[in-house]
Formats: sequence, structure tokens, C-alpha cells
Amino acid sequence: MKLGIDAQKLPEFRKRGPMASLDLVRDLGLGGIFFPTALDMSPTLDAGFLRELRAKADDLGLYLESGLGKINPYCSAEAPELRAAGGGDIIAGLIRMMEASVAIGCAELWVSPGNFKAAYRGRLAVDRFRTDVTWDEQLLAIEKVLKKLAPAARANGVHMNVETHDEITSFEILRLIEAVGEDCVGAVFDTANMVQRGEHPVWAAKRLAPHIRQTHVKDALVARAPGGLDFQPRTVGTGVVDFTAILPILAGVNPDLTLSLEIAQSTADNRRQANPRQCIEIDDPVWRAGHPDLTPEELDAYFAMVDAIEARIAAGEVESWESYETSRYGYPTYEHQSYGFGEAVALIRDSARHIEEVCAERGLPLTRQRQPEKMA
Repeated sequence: MKLGIDAQKLPEFRKRGPMASLDLVRDLGLGGIFFPTALDMSPTLDAGFLRELRAKADDLGLYLESGLGKINPYCSAEAPELRAAGGGDIIAGLIRMMEASVAIGCAELWVSPGNFKAAYRGRLAVDRFRTDVTWDEQLLAIEKVLKKLAPAARANGVHMNVETHDEITSFEILRLIEAVGEDCVGAVFDTANMVQRGEHPVWAAKRLAPHIRQTHVKDALVARAPGGLDFQPRTVGTGVVDFTAILPILAGVNPDLTLSLEIAQSTADNRRQANPRQCIEIDDPVWRAGHPDLTPEELDAYFAMVDAIEARIAAGEVESWESYETSRYGYPTYEHQSYGFGEAVALIRDSARHIEEVCAERGLPLTRQRQPEKMA
């Protein structure tokens, strides 16, 4: 396995651009970069530039991964760049992105079934609970888009890998794979997102294991709070995700799998609201009815996971939501955010260290670049 990072969460990615970002990835001692879409590598899908990017990544010994973007047609208006890539034809744009990616050796391509709206707290932050269209209707529409893209995917040897994103469950991803075909559809396993759907990360990893072809590696706090449960992204190793259990599952599926860190963006790159409390409304009847695949056994394991981290918080081993928010982002005052470039780099290194330690402890294969003495 190789340990790298998602480009959008790399500090100063937009400022540096793709080429210089490769240098930063190398300087951080990471093994590669996951560009969410081909347009993040080149907005115009310039073939010459993409070849140069591939060549530089190869020279630096870095893996290069990419994706297509959002494939939920009810979200298309929120991603106008996909339509623009096809001159007004979204399917043509996605196929063009697919072909541009394959031309530089990127055949495992991320796709996402929705968007997350941080401005809204609770279930309305995700497309699963939007009120103008049901989630079942959205899933059917996603399936139809995947089927329209499937011939091009098969012709190009591509897997369109559906992420365990904020709004979808691992059960639903499995049904999409079955409906469209595992020869062209797989999964991007985000190690923490499924907790927002009441799923236990280890149980979800086991369910999806044969189909996991890409990853997003992150951790999160899940603890009781007014309205349900808090969800707060955390430094890897300080949340509820049991990497000692999950990493052997991933390595067992594919010892060459890439592990792409997805950390909280620097506040210099993405200004954020003070105290953006995310709530999993797990006790709400509407929320519960919206998750018919969850079993009592998995929910028991899920709440045992919550109990365990709450015990660690009480013992002073893990920071509470409030403590972590203040120490990491420099609140309570919005004007005094302290989570800049240096802090984001420190979080990356702390997260990478935890993954390395787990892999060493469990005897798992992991390749990283040699850490330079001084970062450029």
C-alpha cells in the first residue's frame, strides 16, 4: 500500500497548482496524490499538460489518482463544470474526463452520489433527506447515469468507484455495483463517512471489501450531543475509527491499494463558520426510517463504539468536541483562526504517523517517500 493525500485537502493546493503540489507531496514524505476529478488536474483537460503531470509524478515516485465527480443528476446544477466539459452534454463531459484520465494511466476513478451542505445542521445537510425528491429516486437516477457511462468505462478499462460519501450507505453502494456490474463499478472507501449513516466502520469495510479500489483516510469523533450525536473530523488515530482492524481488511483485499489522507482543510484555504456543529440525528424517527438496512446488531456495535470514545474523553485520553474545536481552529472568535498551513501540515504528519505505526504493528505493507530533513 502507498500513503498519500487527497489534493483538495492538501494545504495551498489551489495556490500552488497541480505541478507544484506534487513537489509539496514529495516534501511531506507522502507517496501520492488523489485528484478528485480530472478537471482538478487540468480544467481544460489539456492532453500535453496531463502527460507532463504524469511524467513528473513518475519521476518523483508518486501515485496519481483521479475521478469524474458527482453523478447524481439532481446535483448537476451544483457542478456546472461537468456540463461545461462536454459542451453542454454532461455524459459527454464525463466520458471526456474518463478518456483523459485513462490516457495518463488513471483507470480507477472516483464518483460521488451527492453533496454535503455544511450550512445546515442535521439530516438536511445531506441529499438523502432533501424534500423535493426521495432518496430512492436519486439512487435510481444515479444507477441510470452509471449505466449510461458503463459502455465507455468498459471500453477504457475503467472502474467508476462510488464513495462511501455522507449521504449513501455501504448497502446501497453494493446494490449499485450489482445493478451496473462489478467489472466497471467499485467503491472508494472513506474510513469515517459511514458513521453519519449509523454504520460501524469495520462492519462497512467488511461489507465492501471485495469492491474497494480507492480510499479516503480520515477519522472522526462521534459522541452524544443535543439532538443526537456530534460528528467532528479528527486527526487520524484520535477518533472512533479502528485502523488496527480496518487496515488489515484493506491490505487483504489489495496490498497495492492507495491510502489517501483526507484531513480538514486549512482555514487559509477554506474559511469556515465558527463552531460548525454537525449532528447525526440518530434518535429521530424520520432519520431511523431512512436507514432500513441497519440491523439491531450493527447499531449495538455502533453505540458500543460511541460509549468507548466517551469513556476515553471522560478519562482525559481524547479531547472533547469543544476542546478540539478550540485547540485546532483557534476559536471561540472567528477572527482568530489559527489552523493555517503549518497546522495543517502537522495534522497530516500526525495522521500519517498513526497509519505507519498501525501498519508496522500489524506487519502490513506500506510505502512512503523518505521524509526529507527539511521541507521546501
